[in-house]
Formats: sequence, structure tokens, C-alpha cells
Amino acid sequence: MYFDPVLAWNSLPLLLTATARTLSVLIPVLMLGAVIAVYLAVIRVENRRGSGFVAAYVNFFRGVPSLVVLYMIYSGLPQFSLVRDTWLWTIFSQAYLCALMGLTLTHSAYMTEIVRGGLAVVPKGLTEASAVLGLTERQTFFRLRLPMAIRYALRAYQNEILIMIKSTAALSAITIVDLTAAANSIFDYTYDPFTPLLTAAAIYWCLTNIVRFFFSTVDQTLNRHLIAQTYS
Repeated sequence: MYFDPVLAWNSLPLLLTATARTLSVLIPVLMLGAVIAVYLAVIRVENRRGSGFVAAYVNFFRGVPSLVVLYMIYSGLPQFSLVRDTWLWTIFSQAYLCALMGLTLTHSAYMTEIVRGGLAVVPKGLTEASAVLGLTERQTFFRLRLPMAIRYALRAYQNEILIMIKSTAALSAITIVDLTAAANSIFDYTYDPFTPLLTAAAIYWCLTNIVRFFFSTVDQTLNRHLIAQTYS
């Protein structure tokens, strides 16, 4: 078994196409999951009505593997006539939409806890000061609490994105030709598992390190005052 650079080069267009398909699922999932998570986190932090449901939601989807969630949505729900024999079939018959739903549910559950943790550590004195200055609750949340929570939760959010990048390898289970599926298809045709999988691993490595570099840059930008204090 050895690495075949010619096969790797010839396989690169297919693998990059599959990478683009992977990102076409991943990016909307990250966006939808973040929006849902902020809403759910506020409900939990402020103990509003529905807090118990949010806690159950988070516990369930954090405890179930994303692969199982994808199977339940793509293969399980269509078994019910309510889905199979109604307009819902036009949604659940499409692997792409099922992938969006499945990964968004998982991602939003983890993100809810990350955002909740960030909001919880925002000093209460700052929110009280904003009230004294005449800011409304909405202004305080979007101008003070949420930006500070993002700063506190930045590292945890980075780790969650890295996990989600690797979780996309489960998409092939519901017929989406993602990066891992493309590498496996090359293996099926060439009987060389080492070269396509190692090439796919290199692409995953590049994606994760791009994310790490981005978050490292953002972290240094947001906390440059702390760095200046350290060296002053």
C-alpha cells in the first residue's frame, strides 16, 4: 500500500466538487443553528416559558449521534403516512433538506449551551449600568450582552464548528455525495483506499485549519486590549 500522487491529482476535481457540496450543507447549518441557538439560549437563561422544553430539546439532540438523527429524519419519518402521503413528502424525500434539518437540530442543541454559557458569565453590573443609562432590554441584549457572550464563547464555538465539519462525513448515509463519500467511490473504482482517503483527510485538515486561523485572528482582534496589558 502506497500513496499514488497521480491518482490523487486526477481525483482532486471530484473531491473538490464534493467538498463544495459538503460546504453547501455545512454553511446553512451553521447559520440556522446559530440563530435558533440564540433564541433558545435566551429562553433558558431568563427562565422564560418553555424553558423546560428547551432543556429537553438540548438534552435529546446532544445525546443522540448526528448519524442517528439523519437516519430518523430521512428514513424514519417517511414511514408515517402523515409524511409519505401529504405535501411533507416533497420535503422529506430530498436528502439535502433532510441533511439541513438533521445537522441543524444537532448543531443548535450544542450551540444553545454555548450561547447560554456565554450569556451567563456577562457581569450583571454591566446590564444594570445599561439600564441606568436608559437602554432598553433589546438594546442591552444586542449591543452589550450578546457581543460579550460571543467573545466569551468564541473558543467553544470554534470547537463546535470543527466538530460539525467532521460530522458532515455522515451525510453519505443519506445518499449525499460529500467529501467522504467521493473518496469512498474512488476507492470502489480503483481498489486503492489509501490515496483517496488520505487526500480527503488532507482537505479536511485544510478546512479545519482555515477555521482555526480565522478564529485565532478574531480572538486576537477582540482581545487585543488584554494582549496589550500583558506586555505593558
